[in-house]
Amino acid sequence: MLAAERGIAEVATNGIRRVHFKEGMAAMKYRPLIGINTDFRASAKGHTPHSYIHSGYFDCLLAANALPVFIPPYVKEADLTPILDRVDGVVLTGGDDLDPRKMGLAPHPAVTVVPERRELADRLLCKVVQQRRMPTLGIGLGMQELNVVAGGGLFLHLPEDMPKSIPHHDPHGGAHRHTVVMQPGTRLEEIYGPGEIRVNSYHHQGVRKLAPIFRVAALAPDGLIEGFEGKDHSWWVTGVQWHPENEGNISLDMQLIEAFVAAAASSNSAPMLAKVG
Repeated sequence: MLAAERGIAEVATNGIRRVHFKEGMAAMKYRPLIGINTDFRASAKGHTPHSYIHSGYFDCLLAANALPVFIPPYVKEADLTPILDRVDGVVLTGGDDLDPRKMGLAPHPAVTVVPERRELADRLLCKVVQQRRMPTLGIGLGMQELNVVAGGGLFLHLPEDMPKSIPHHDPHGGAHRHTVVMQPGTRLEEIYGPGEIRVNSYHHQGVRKLAPIFRVAALAPDGLIEGFEGKDHSWWVTGVQWHPENEGNISLDMQLIEAFVAAAASSNSAPMLAKVG
């Protein structure tokens, strides 16, 4: 996906919402701790190495009555485990692209690879949250990472890999939107209601092969997977290609965030080990 991190999902065309999460959020007394992985920039001319995060991620969680906790790029499980012991859920953030070579693919000129430290840390984080069955929301790159770590695959560059696909980003970096259709009987349909919504879109990659532990939850008009969720109903995990985090915290964006926060608040995050592909 591209580095753009902000945008707004527009009003649902179907006008139907089967579940109202705001009422549940208002009744929620416990404020869950939500871990958010940070982006990373290695040292270069003019600046030292540093971690950072776009404010939309923690602002939308605060608006949903959660308390965000930043997770630095830990590359050792012994360092990561004590943090995950203390949080109730994890948001996997967007960013640039995974290294194709680590997926057994050739480099591509359209791919902007994330720093190696971030990729190593993110892969570890994805593995451990899957093992623990922690409530998890993957956004953009975070969605793709969840899929790859669980055994799925990616399109490296949609304009070439799916030449008949609809545009999924503005090549000039501007705002771009398209519709996505919720799949019947899924968590996303429960959150947004049946039918389609319009979402922001900033990615040039996408899910080619869905990992066996996930099922399709939302599709673009060209058939590209825009959202998935776990087949195991006891594990609240959802990945979306669009970006529900934004500065305005509008209602359509917040529905997904509030549903995730409510799941984290009510979850038992005790480790439930499961094999990860």
